[in-house]
Amino acid sequence: MIRIDEIWLAREPLDMRAGPDTTLARVVQSFGEARPHCAYLFANKRANRMKVLVHDGFGLWLAARRLHKGKFSWCALREGQAIVLDEEQLQALIVGLPWRQAGGAATISVL
Repeated sequence: MIRIDEIWLAREPLDMRAGPDTTLARVVQSFGEARPHCAYLFANKRANRMKVLVHDGFGLWLAARRLHKGKFSWCALREGQAIVLDEEQLQALIVGLPWRQAGGAATISVL
């Protein structure tokens, strides 16, 4: 399997017709660089399609996912800094669940 150390959620929508080179250019534009062992997630404007670009240290992997009903819980993005996700949040996002309630973000620290 491909080692992924960090998962980054982009705020700006991406045209789903974009191939690996265009998506890589967007990663560099949005994040400053494409670091090895990092995954970069993008959604389209309707948030029913997602692309994931992974730099494995040697080359690029580009995957796409589409929801046939509903949309990804991409939050009110469009502006601000990129968001770092953990593995649990990524798994929730991929199946269309509210990822903000998964992983370390769901802990309760004050009663």
